[in-house]
Amino acid sequence: MPQVNRNETDSNALDFFRGGGEMGAMMRNYPWEDHPLGPPANWPHSLKTSIRLLLNSGFPMFIWWSEELFAFHNDAYLPALGKKHPKALGEPARVVWAEIWEQLQGVVLNILKGGEPYKADALQLMLDRKGFSEETYWTFSYSPAFSDNGEVAGIFCACHELTSTILGQRRLKTLKDIAETSSLNQSLAEACQASCDFLNENAEDIPFSLIYLLNEDGVTAHLMGQAGTVGHCNAPATLDLRQPDTIWPLQDVLLTRQVTVVDLQKTGDPEVDVIPNVLRQAVLPIFLPGQAQVLGFFISGISASLEYDADYKRFQELLANQIATTIATVQTREENERQQAYLQEIFQQAPVGITILRGKDFIIDLANPQVCAIWGRKPEEVLNKSVLDALPEVESQGIIQLLNGVMETGVPFVANELPVLLERNGRLEEVYLNFVYHPKRNSNGAITGVIAVAIDINEQVEIRREIELKNKQLLAINADLDNFVYSASHDLKAPISNIEGLMKVLVEYLPEETMATEVVQRLIKLIDNSVERFKRAVSDLTEVAKIQREAGEDVRLIDLREVLSEVQLDFESLIIESGARIELDIAQDDAIWFSAKNMRSVVYNLLSNALKYRSASRRLHICISVEVAPPYTVLTVTDNGLGINPKEKEKMFSMFKRLHDHVEGSGIGLYIVKRIVENAGGKIEVESTLGEGTTFKVFFKH
Repeated sequence: MPQVNRNETDSNALDFFRGGGEMGAMMRNYPWEDHPLGPPANWPHSLKTSIRLLLNSGFPMFIWWSEELFAFHNDAYLPALGKKHPKALGEPARVVWAEIWEQLQGVVLNILKGGEPYKADALQLMLDRKGFSEETYWTFSYSPAFSDNGEVAGIFCACHELTSTILGQRRLKTLKDIAETSSLNQSLAEACQASCDFLNENAEDIPFSLIYLLNEDGVTAHLMGQAGTVGHCNAPATLDLRQPDTIWPLQDVLLTRQVTVVDLQKTGDPEVDVIPNVLRQAVLPIFLPGQAQVLGFFISGISASLEYDADYKRFQELLANQIATTIATVQTREENERQQAYLQEIFQQAPVGITILRGKDFIIDLANPQVCAIWGRKPEEVLNKSVLDALPEVESQGIIQLLNGVMETGVPFVANELPVLLERNGRLEEVYLNFVYHPKRNSNGAITGVIAVAIDINEQVEIRREIELKNKQLLAINADLDNFVYSASHDLKAPISNIEGLMKVLVEYLPEETMATEVVQRLIKLIDNSVERFKRAVSDLTEVAKIQREAGEDVRLIDLREVLSEVQLDFESLIIESGARIELDIAQDDAIWFSAKNMRSVVYNLLSNALKYRSASRRLHICISVEVAPPYTVLTVTDNGLGINPKEKEKMFSMFKRLHDHVEGSGIGLYIVKRIVENAGGKIEVESTLGEGTTFKVFFKH
C-alpha cells in the first residue's frame, strides 16, 4: 500500500473548518484529540456540514451537539458570549449558559426527544456575559440537528439580539409619557411627582428617581418628586448645597454643570446599600431649556442589570431635558396664570370701562364692572353676545359703523363727549362718553376684534355746563358792574364840580368877619378835603373800569428801563426828599410785550408803594430787577421799608384796603396792578417781613 502523508490527511480532515474567521481558526487549532468528541475526522458528516454552514454565515448561529450539547458557534455570535469567549467553544451548553439553563433546559430536552422546534420573539434572557447579570432580549429559533442516520443529535440555533431595540422602545415610551405630563393642568410639585411616577413604570432603566429644585437663593434644594426604593436617608425634603456631607454631590454638579455618577457600593451608607438592583446613581443637572441656568437636579438610579453605556447616559440626559421642559412649561403656565389673574384683577378694578369685542359680529368676550355700569347691564346679560344683541338701542346711533371702521382700517377711533342713548333703569338715558376704539390684533398682526375703553363723563359735562352758565352770568354781571362803575364815575364828576364851584361862590359871599372865625375856616377845610377825596375815589373807579375796557389795546414791545426812567421823574422830588437809593438790574435788551399804559401803571404803583411805606429808621433802598423764567419774564421790586405781617399779605390786593394809615392813599393801587397782570395771563406774588421790607414779583406771560 502507498504511504499516506499524515499532515495532508489531517489537513483534509479539518477542511470543513476552512474560513470562518476567528472561530474557524480556533476550531482548526483546537486539541480535539483530548475532547470527548474525538478527532474531527471521525465526526459525522452532518455535523461537519452544519459547522461549515455556520462558520460561513454572517448571521449569529450555534450548534449544540450530542447529549452533552457541546457548543460550536461563529464569529457573529461572539457578542452574545461576551467574556465567555473563547472558553465556550466545545463546552457543554449547560456550563456555558448556566445562568439561564433552567429557563432553556425544558425546551432543549423536548427537541432532543423529537419535539417541535422552538421559536422565541424578543425573549428576555439575563446573561452573565459582562461580569454581571445583564438584561438582554433575543429573537431565535431552536431546531433539531440530525446525525448521518437521521436521528436528532443536537440543537441548531439562528438568533438575533434585540436588546438595543427593546431598550430604545421602552425608553422612548418613558420620554413620551413624561412629555405628555407638561400638557396637564397641574402644579409644579404635581408635575415633578408625575414625572417620577412615569419613571417608576420603567424601573428596569430607572430603579429609583429623585427631583430636587433649587430655591431662589441657589443654595437650597427641595425634594419635588420621588419614586422607587431609595431609603429615607437618601431623600431628605431639603438639601443645603453648602453642607459638605450631603450624600448627593449637588454642589459639584451645580459648579461643573456635568453629570456626576455616584458609586453606591462604596459610600458605606447602610441606607444606600439596601437599594435593590442598583449599583450606581447618576446626578444630572436640570437646565432651563436653551440656557445654562440650573433649575435643579435629576437623580437617577442606574440599573445593575444594564451596561451603563453611551445610550444609557444619553437616555438619562434626555430625561433630564424633558423634565426641565415640563418644569419650564408648568412654571410658564403658572406665571401666565399669575399674570392673567393680576391683569384680570386690574381689568375688574380699572376706574374706566373696558370691553373686548371679537370678530366682525363684535362678540363681547370681556366686560368689566365699569363698562357694565355704563351700559346699565349685568355681566351675564352681555357676555358672549354681540353688541347689537346686548345693546340693541345703539343700532341706529352709528356705533357699529365706528367699530367697522376700526376693523377695516386698523386706525383707532377717539371720541370726546359723544352723546349715546342707552337703556338704563328701564328708560333711555343720554350718556356722555369719552371712549377709544382700538384694533385688537393676533400674533400675526391680523385684526381680530376691537378693544374699547370708555369713561362716563355725564357728571363732568353737567358741571362744565353749570360752570359755563355761571361764567356767562358772571361775565354779564361784571360787564354790568363795569358799565355801572364807568357810568357812575363819569356821572359823579359833574355834581362834584358843582359842589366845588358852589363852595367857591359861598366863600366869596361870606363876610370877612365870618370867614375869619376858626369854626368856618375848619369847616371849609374839611369840605375841601372831602371833595378832594371824593374826586380821587371817582378817578380810581374810572381807572378800574378802564383796565377792563382797554385791556390789550396798545400792546407793544416795552423797554422797561425807559418806563422806569419816566416813572422816577414823577417821583423825583419825593426820591430826593427821602434820600432813597434806587438800584437797577435790567439789561439793555430786557423788553416785554405788554400794554404801554398798563405797564406804566404797574411800575408806578409798585414804586409809589415802596416810597410811601419807607421806614423812618433807615435809608430807603429799592432794588428793581428783571429775569427770564419761562414761560414768564419776572419783574422784581424789593424794598427795605416797613413790611407787613405775612398773614395779611393777601389783603393788600383788595380794593380800598390799606395796611398802613400814616400816609395818604386810596388803597386801590395794588388791586389795579393785580387786575392788570392777571387779565394779561400773568400773576403777582409778594413776600414781606414786618419791620424788614417787602418784595413784589410780577410774572408777565410771554
